[in-house]
Amino acid sequence: MIMNTIFRLALVILVLFTSCNKFLEEEPASFLTTDQYYKTEDQIQAAANGTYAGLNMPFSTEITVAASPVYALEYMTGYSKRPRPSGSADDQFLLLQNIENSNSRFETWWNSTYIPIENCNSFIANVTETKVVSEEKRNRFLGEVYFLRAYYYFRAVRLFGSIPLKTEPTQNLNNILIGKTPIADIYNQIVSDLQFAENAGLPWTDKSGRVNLGAVKAQLAEVYMTMAGYPLQKGATYYQMAYDKCMEVINAGEYSLFTTYADLRNPAKNNEGEHLLMNQRDQRNAGSIIHFNFMPYPEPPEPVSVIPNFGGAMAPTMAFYQSFAENDLRKQEKQFFYNVRYVGDAPGKQNPFIYKFWDDAAEETSRSGANFPLMRYADLLLLCAEAKTMIDGGSTGDVAAIDAYYAVRKRAFPTLQKPANITTDEVLKERYWELCFEFHTWFDMLRTRKAFDVENDRIVDLIGFKAPNHVNAFREADLFWPIPLSEIQANPNLK
Repeated sequence: MIMNTIFRLALVILVLFTSCNKFLEEEPASFLTTDQYYKTEDQIQAAANGTYAGLNMPFSTEITVAASPVYALEYMTGYSKRPRPSGSADDQFLLLQNIENSNSRFETWWNSTYIPIENCNSFIANVTETKVVSEEKRNRFLGEVYFLRAYYYFRAVRLFGSIPLKTEPTQNLNNILIGKTPIADIYNQIVSDLQFAENAGLPWTDKSGRVNLGAVKAQLAEVYMTMAGYPLQKGATYYQMAYDKCMEVINAGEYSLFTTYADLRNPAKNNEGEHLLMNQRDQRNAGSIIHFNFMPYPEPPEPVSVIPNFGGAMAPTMAFYQSFAENDLRKQEKQFFYNVRYVGDAPGKQNPFIYKFWDDAAEETSRSGANFPLMRYADLLLLCAEAKTMIDGGSTGDVAAIDAYYAVRKRAFPTLQKPANITTDEVLKERYWELCFEFHTWFDMLRTRKAFDVENDRIVDLIGFKAPNHVNAFREADLFWPIPLSEIQANPNLK
């Protein structure tokens, strides 16, 4: 149970890596007690590295083939399906039916919040006053860790709503049974942490994959967008703050869209160009699950991989796939999708699968070292456009907002003429298409309380809408996940 786990983690610091250049490429190596730690620059570096572990925790694999807690985010949208049969843990999300607080996926997401946050709290408490490293290095390390703590809380508050807010390391059993904190207070802490990171001297970009200033500002923009929308509904002031923060990144000129979609999955382009932040993976030690889990199931007549039996975790529903225009480059073969045509019992049957994260190298080695995008410049451009349409009452002729939207849209439609005006609904649709299966869509649906009715090509209210793969329409009760049963049993203050 997580509170007991946190207490144990208070006595140890996760030491992930000893090499700065490969700081996110290996699995955890060892544990050391805190009184042995933070004595040298290398130890501080390694402790900072350890706080990144929470980025990958939701991507962890489970005993079931092609199963991972992270897929729940896409299953919840109703725009994806699971070709491989699954148990009730996944079906609850896939069908939007009988979601229970005993579902093991919730426990993993909870742990993915509070285990890394405990490491962040320990680092901040032990490094804030250290003289072991220079002030410049100390501030940069702290900037990374403050960002990560904000990132973990932002992820969790959107999923669970009111949750415990803990900013100090656990010292004894007296401060582990804490209650829930109001959502607004959690957002205030998130903003505070991100503002610290913003002023910590981080570089605009970082080829090694560490937290950078662009990622910090982009995260602030998304936080402001969420605060402007649901559940806080702070409105126009926060949409303006989001727009301004997006423009800071755009005007810096440090990021740009890739010319081709193939570059999104090109290892040579990792941590640069369009990628603001990525989940770092390594073929040798900490391989990525995405490539193999997204392969077709059942196995087609001509296998597409050297290990063709591990796919079927997720695929687009046909309704969502067909919502892409026929001349949209993202819909063309081996861009965002690829099609498998079955023979025999289903001659001519066509099934689209996800190609967006394909890893060619894994076809020969059966090991995928592909990074996974967590934050992209395309996401920020569309946030910029959406924010301005909301400021202006649902549509805008703002040049910067239109340029941001058009940059993303023109890559998909090279002959497209720049529009004179854009609407919120147009931008939201573009987010569904551009960011599909990157685990952003459910968060967009939560903050906007809107859904894409793909069968009728319109944006509709989320509550009362039944998505393509669901058996039930969305209710208010579906929007926040329940706190895991095991946590409530361990800590009655969470009831």
